[in-house]
Amino acid sequence: MSERVINVVAALIRDNDGRVLLVRKRGTAAFMQPGGKRDPGESDVAALSREIVEELGCRVRENSARPLGAFDCVAANEPGFQVRAAVYAVDVEGAIEPQAEIDQVLWVDPKALPDLQFAPLTRDHVLPLAR
Repeated sequence: MSERVINVVAALIRDNDGRVLLVRKRGTAAFMQPGGKRDPGESDVAALSREIVEELGCRVRENSARPLGAFDCVAANEPGFQVRAAVYAVDVEGAIEPQAEIDQVLWVDPKALPDLQFAPLTRDHVLPLAR
């Protein structure tokens, strides 16, 4: 049986107050980083840039992507799957508005988290990095 792994890229986006941007996809409960799957032949940064335009309507500032690591954890919305996520800190330009499959956008203080459901990647890896 092949490994049930979803390979994705994910963005750590912060505001001037150090808050972290999270998104919730339509029909789901868990908040997570913006990002998604790479298209064939696409680099991590190209995929992240495309996903951020599609999901948030803003764009990644050129040369702002900084790799934070690759993390494996349980997938938030695909039971029985693992996620392997390449996480990058990026700076964005332009207005942030939920687009495509994104229902909600939220800024959270990583040191004082609201009582919400977070995707395992966000809860176990990204938010600790952001602290």
